[in-house]
Amino acid sequence: MTRSGCPVQGFLAWSLFGWGVFWVGGSSLAQTSPSPSPSRTELNTKAANVAAGVRAAQNALTPQEMAIADQVELGRIPCAEGGVVYIAADKLTPGLFTVQSGKHLFRMQPVVSNTGAIRLEDASAGGLWLQLPSKSMLMHQKTGSRIADECMTAAQLAVSAGLKNQPPISVFEPAPKP
Repeated sequence: MTRSGCPVQGFLAWSLFGWGVFWVGGSSLAQTSPSPSPSRTELNTKAANVAAGVRAAQNALTPQEMAIADQVELGRIPCAEGGVVYIAADKLTPGLFTVQSGKHLFRMQPVVSNTGAIRLEDASAGGLWLQLPSKSMLMHQKTGSRIADECMTAAQLAVSAGLKNQPPISVFEPAPKP
């Protein structure tokens, strides 16, 4: 028995009270619930954008490295023994290069060198491009081998020919008298 004395009346009173609490609670829950969570695709897209930003920051070149990048010879470069190296500037990331010879493909960036040589490296794949005034070479640092040697552009051929006609003065010989 309920306080009112009638079991049916007490049941109805408590039932209506319960529905009222549910209705009032339901409306307040709908107002305070957070917005729907982002989909997996949205989360993956945001994560990819953050990762791209981190990679861009890591790959950002210094002004000195960009100056080196401006001196890199591009295009098809013939090498000794019929080899060929192709160098192309990366269209999406200024200062980076794609270097290919045969089955070897590298994504390289300039590295500051104390010798003054133009040096490009792909640290993850082990590729190294050295460009000197008279010739260039492509090496594979992980295997310790040369992939292409004595590669020469037209400008390097001219320097090489000039060195044959007028060899540089040796530091071990006395200086010529004026």
